[in-house]
Amino acid sequence: MNPDAVADVTRVPHGGASDPTLLDFSANTNPERPRGVVSVYESAYGAATRYPEDDYCAYRTAAGEYLGCEPLNVVLAAGGIEALRLAFGVTLGDGDDALLPRPSFGEYEREVQLQGATPTFAAHDGLLDTDPAPYDAVVVCNPNNPTGDGYPRAELVAYAGRCREADTVLIVDEAFLDFTDGRTLAGEPGVVVARSLTKIFGLPGLRMGMAVATDDLRDRLDAARPAWGMSTPAADVGTYCLRRTKFVAETRDRVRRERRRMTDRLRDAFDVYPSEAPFLLLGVGDRSVSSVIDDARSEGIVVRDATTFRGLDAHIRVAVRRPAENDRLLDALV
Repeated sequence: MNPDAVADVTRVPHGGASDPTLLDFSANTNPERPRGVVSVYESAYGAATRYPEDDYCAYRTAAGEYLGCEPLNVVLAAGGIEALRLAFGVTLGDGDDALLPRPSFGEYEREVQLQGATPTFAAHDGLLDTDPAPYDAVVVCNPNNPTGDGYPRAELVAYAGRCREADTVLIVDEAFLDFTDGRTLAGEPGVVVARSLTKIFGLPGLRMGMAVATDDLRDRLDAARPAWGMSTPAADVGTYCLRRTKFVAETRDRVRRERRRMTDRLRDAFDVYPSEAPFLLLGVGDRSVSSVIDDARSEGIVVRDATTFRGLDAHIRVAVRRPAENDRLLDALV
């Protein structure tokens, strides 16, 4: 991180409502959690009285099995954002250049700037057509946040090859890939994959994630990660969750069904963007975004102001939750 860059970088808006009486459609975390998580969390209390083993072998092994990659290539991180910081920290420095998707997650720009590097933006749906050669790193979000559309894996693999030829690191944020049937790029040479367990398993407060890379990239990530970078409860719960494949499959099915149903209803009042993710981007047309947000809040519902994403000026984003909760949203918006 470049100390001189910190003063010019600001915090990034995120979804999430602090008022528990409100129904939160602004954050994209699973409202369900795997059965048995509470017992695992409580059981971690005794082990939390001592430092964790810094190799986190059980967590990395479970992650490797879950992703279908070599466990040694897994570098633990306390959530997806820390994985991204590690990735940028070992690939970018003062004066470097990074290509970022637009619109997409605002933390990319912030983290690039914290390294003293310069962000350049390309339309997310045309990013794989760009030449990676002028950049030290390129970022892809798959599926993209906030639009929800994904990239065909074959095209991502081909672009990763072009990045390798250009000596450009490809950083792929797969925070929402668990909600799809898409295969990870974890293990692809020259690629850093950032993963978050907090979205699919509905535990954002535990901060569970990882970065995955091979060869020298992996070694640099592991050297840069903080010692004891994940708490014992987070590591134990993460290890348990990564083995709940039935829960993941059931979540995917529910999200697909509900997303289709919500799309059919919301089309009557909004421009609905195609999505493979657990959220929908909605164009509000000639209405004001603030009035749509305020009307929803008057019904006890929080939706995300998507104008905080670069390039969007008349949009909101809504999560896909459980059927009864989605019905409340639909009644409030349509």
